[in-house]
Amino acid sequence: MDAVIKPWPKGPLSDKSAQPDKVSDHLRAAPQPLAPRPSRDEAEAAVRVLIAYAGDDPAREGLVDTPKRVVGAYEELYRGYRESAADVLDRTFSEIGTYEDFVLVRDIGFNSHCEHHMMPFIGNAHIAYRPIERVVGLSKLARLVDVYARRLQTQEHLTSQVATAIEEILKPRGVAVMIEAEHMCMSLRGVEKAGSSTVTTQFTGMFRDNPEEQVRFVTLVRAGQR
Repeated sequence: MDAVIKPWPKGPLSDKSAQPDKVSDHLRAAPQPLAPRPSRDEAEAAVRVLIAYAGDDPAREGLVDTPKRVVGAYEELYRGYRESAADVLDRTFSEIGTYEDFVLVRDIGFNSHCEHHMMPFIGNAHIAYRPIERVVGLSKLARLVDVYARRLQTQEHLTSQVATAIEEILKPRGVAVMIEAEHMCMSLRGVEKAGSSTVTTQFTGMFRDNPEEQVRFVTLVRAGQR
C-alpha cells in the first residue's frame, strides 16, 4: 500500500485558527492541565498521605518505596493525557481497490479508570467504519482506544470519543463502536457484583441510519466470541 499523509494542518493542534475543519476540542491535541502540574515529590507525598489514611505506616520497610512506584505507574496508566487522537489517525492508505464494505476490528483489549472512584474498568472495544477512498492502519484503531482509555473516564464518554474521532478525522460513510467492560467499582465495592458487564454503543452515518448494518455489525462482533 502507498502511505498517504492526510492534509491535516501542521500548525499547533490546539490552535483553532489553524484548523479549517470543524472538529471537537478533544481531537486537536493532548489535553492541557487546568492547573500547574504537581511535582513528582508532591505526588509521592500525596501517596504517603493515602497510605496513612488507609491505616498503614508509609515508613515501614514494605511501603517505603511504594509512593515512587505508584507515581511511576500513574505515568503509564494515564499516558493518554499526553497523546492526541489526531496524531494517531493522521496517516492513511489509499490503495483499497474496489473495496466497498466496512472494516471491523474486534476484541481490542483495553483498561481504563473510572473517573468517579479511580478504580479500573477492563474490557474490549469493537470498531467498524466504512471508508471512502482511504483506510487507516488497523493498529491505529487500537492506539486510538488507548489514547482515550488511558485517562480518567466513563465508559459512555470513551465510546463517544472513539466514534467521534474516527467520524471527524477520517470522514467515512459511517462508524460503529461497541465497548464491553467490567467495572471494578461495581465488582469490588458497593453492590460487589463480580462478572457483570456493561455494554455501550455509538453509531454514525450508515450504521445509525440503517438498522440492518447495525445488526450485521453486532452479528460479526458476536461471531468472534463463540
